[in-house]
Amino acid sequence: MLYGATVFTTLRVYNSLDNPLTQWQAHLARIKTSLNYFGWQQPNWDSVREGAELMKQHFPVLRITVFPDGKEWITGRKLAPDLSEKQKHGITASIVQADYYRSLPGHKTGNYLVPILAKTNAAQNHNSQEAIFIDDEGNWLETTTGNLWGWKDNYWWTPPLSAGILPGMVRKYIITSLIEQNQVVREDPWNIELVESFETLAYSNCIVEFIPIHTVVIDTGALTYGAQHPSLKELQALFQKD
Repeated sequence: MLYGATVFTTLRVYNSLDNPLTQWQAHLARIKTSLNYFGWQQPNWDSVREGAELMKQHFPVLRITVFPDGKEWITGRKLAPDLSEKQKHGITASIVQADYYRSLPGHKTGNYLVPILAKTNAAQNHNSQEAIFIDDEGNWLETTTGNLWGWKDNYWWTPPLSAGILPGMVRKYIITSLIEQNQVVREDPWNIELVESFETLAYSNCIVEFIPIHTVVIDTGALTYGAQHPSLKELQALFQKD
């Protein structure tokens, strides 16, 4: 806890842990993969399940943290009260300098200082609700809390994992769902020419699902996108709870 030497996953419970939208097994696989990568001890997974079952009775959002010695810590929280408003109307995001980058981007570790700083600075300096990381060449990578999506030429685009971003589970869920519908998903680097050509922009994660970004603050001003674009309904429909 003192040094961020943990791995974690944050999940949204859709009525039960076994609901496909909860992606319980995928969340466990994420932790197991990171523990194996770091050579850390696996927790008692029966205890993790038992704790999650207890906590979900009080909270729709659970964070499962595992320490190097295999001890687990499960905490819960409510959904943000303005989530529906953001899903409907979108948010503003800001680009942060390239020297801000997440530690070990392929894993969710407890070292979350950079995303916290980036998001806080974006809010203070640009009245933004999110921040977008870029690489040394200026390519857009991901937000502090989720994966990016852009729409143009009648299909969705998302930065490639090879760029050094978190392999988000909602990202994988959306890609798989679109491919099953015989749609194309482009995973190409997001240079400035590409992002300027998008008709709409959004980001996704397991808690917020899918939120439009109507404005991105950049060094030279701002880019604007359609927060009510028809294509957004297609992805929002993937999270219907019926």
